[in-house]
Amino acid sequence: SEAELDNLRKIDSILEGHVDMNRTPGVDASTGSLGQGLSIASGIAWLAKQDKRHYRTYCLIGDGELQEGQISEAASHIPAMGLDNICVIIDKNRLQIDGRTQDVDKSDLPAVWQGWGWHVISIDGHDMAQILVAFAEAEKIKGKSTVIIAHTVKGKGVSFMEETAKKGDPKYHGIAPTDEEFEIFLSESDKRLEIY
Repeated sequence: SEAELDNLRKIDSILEGHVDMNRTPGVDASTGSLGQGLSIASGIAWLAKQDKRHYRTYCLIGDGELQEGQISEAASHIPAMGLDNICVIIDKNRLQIDGRTQDVDKSDLPAVWQGWGWHVISIDGHDMAQILVAFAEAEKIKGKSTVIIAHTVKGKGVSFMEETAKKGDPKYHGIAPTDEEFEIFLSESDKRLEIY
């Protein structure tokens, strides 16, 4: 319910920092450490193939999360398993909790994933038309796993968050805005909603 939103990131709520699949409706797996999601997604996609079921598995990961070894292990293994029913979306916002991702990893992301055997699509992650086209393309790809690299700006649409991110500052990665910042956020959100 909407009332649960007030419990975001509170211990023992259904929306605590790392949700519990036994308490949070719609969550299929509990996680904690970064990098687990892709391994879980590969198991779900593999099971669909074994059971001859035709659903697709989607996994959203962050570009900072790519530094976790479990991601590269899963990403290199998934194409070898013939899982063309999986689509990974990478939120490439170039920031992580302690700084810029490029200060830690300077890899050519498309080349790395292509090297593992993935079909790579790069898009503006804030452009809904590009997102929809990418998902449609991914669904048509047969014989290859698909990764969508969505280039984004952390805090997009919230002036103070977006400005901070564009300076390479990860300040709003894991903290709540102040009451004053929250009011600015609400005001800007209302203005955007009026456009629609």
